[in-house]
Amino acid sequence: MNQPSASRSPFQAGFFDIAPILVGVFPFGLIAGIAAVEVGLDSIQAYAASLILFAGAAQLAMIDLIGRDAAPIVIVATALVINARMAMYSAALAPAFRELSPLRKAYGSYVITDQSFAVSIVRFDRVDETLPQRFSYYMGASLGLWVTWQISSLAGVIIGSGVPEEWSLDFAIPLVFMALLFPAIKDRASTIAAVAAATSAVAFVSLPLNLGLLAASGLGLVAGVVWSRE
Repeated sequence: MNQPSASRSPFQAGFFDIAPILVGVFPFGLIAGIAAVEVGLDSIQAYAASLILFAGAAQLAMIDLIGRDAAPIVIVATALVINARMAMYSAALAPAFRELSPLRKAYGSYVITDQSFAVSIVRFDRVDETLPQRFSYYMGASLGLWVTWQISSLAGVIIGSGVPEEWSLDFAIPLVFMALLFPAIKDRASTIAAVAAATSAVAFVSLPLNLGLLAASGLGLVAGVVWSRE
């Protein structure tokens, strides 16, 4: 394995490795803050969503469902389904952090994201470091994104609070999901999953409690898994 560069601490290296990604995170967080205000949450509630949930796609889905007056159980279940991949990320990182204290594992779990996982797992395979160095790198990457998300979300809440009601911004959430969806369709299995989920969402739009979104997500996931195994 390679040795880490002496010019930067592991924390700094984590921050610099994730820095290019933050350019795209800022507008995403901005829209999340604006959308939260647009669906009727007050400023404290809107910003609390970013602090408590801290999960981009799940956060936007939750905001959309709140705007549709969905049942709380549907909102929670949808967020859990979308964030289920975090369990896989945690399992992949577990060998590197097995000996961490419970407290560090707890706040390390809170700040995990797709991006911080991606840069960290590459680093751990490439560089031979001690446990404190690995965790420092991970926190440099994770906190870099966390701070960016919180600042951008807060800015969105402030901007959204000042936007007149006639300037409806309901289109913001669908646009963001489209921006997330199309880059994720990379092969036939993901295409099948997307088509199955979209078709199901239209077919189940009349289900009570907005259960159509949850059902469509589950069917899309099953369709993608089944196709990938063939």
